[in-house]
Amino acid sequence: MMKLITSVLALAGSAAAFAPSKQNGRLATQLYSLNGWVPNANEFAWGLPGSLDPVPDFDPFNFAAEADLERMKNFREAETQHGRAAMLAALGMLVTEEPIEFHPLFEASNKDIGPAIRHLDEVRAVSPFFFEVLALIIGSLELNRAIQGWEKPGDVLGTGRTLKADYYPGDVGFDPLGLKPEDPEAFAEMQTKELQNGRLAMLGWAGMVAQELVNGKEIFVNLGLAPDRFDPSTMPVQFN
Repeated sequence: MMKLITSVLALAGSAAAFAPSKQNGRLATQLYSLNGWVPNANEFAWGLPGSLDPVPDFDPFNFAAEADLERMKNFREAETQHGRAAMLAALGMLVTEEPIEFHPLFEASNKDIGPAIRHLDEVRAVSPFFFEVLALIIGSLELNRAIQGWEKPGDVLGTGRTLKADYYPGDVGFDPLGLKPEDPEAFAEMQTKELQNGRLAMLGWAGMVAQELVNGKEIFVNLGLAPDRFDPSTMPVQFN
């Protein structure tokens, strides 16, 4: 009888070691490792990469400090995806304007189509079905992301969970050049670089759009590094 009681207590202790525990009012778990990351409620942003000196725990609005594990993963998922989009957007603005003026939909050498904030006017005029095709492409990419990382709607009722437990925020498996490191420390370093560049791109893109909205001039034209050949009267949409 004593042996039976001892065995039951040992099993209970082992189970408690793997059971989720409440720390600082948030759910902490050590059950799984994703790309070398194990969620830790005692660390900033649950221990996710992305902190960098001189302000490693920069969180002025306490989004990370007050987030539980699921919310923190959702925050990081959104930040990573928006950062990637912003990096492409910022690069696209610089490449399609003076002096490079490379645009895949029309010959910009025949007519200066001005700042990037006006390019969609020209795109609609030259390629009327572009936005429908773009919507299909974006929809397919988002569907793939949802399949890779998000729980099915019927599986999350009552759980409060939206992302899969074994899904690392932002890791949709797209790595055609094989750049993803196998070493956890190297992965964390690369993830931090991606996040920092994405954060800078979000601020940079917003700043470039704001500047073009203020004076209607292209980035390098505004800096005095390229001639201003843009004639707003040639655009298919006119603004007073």
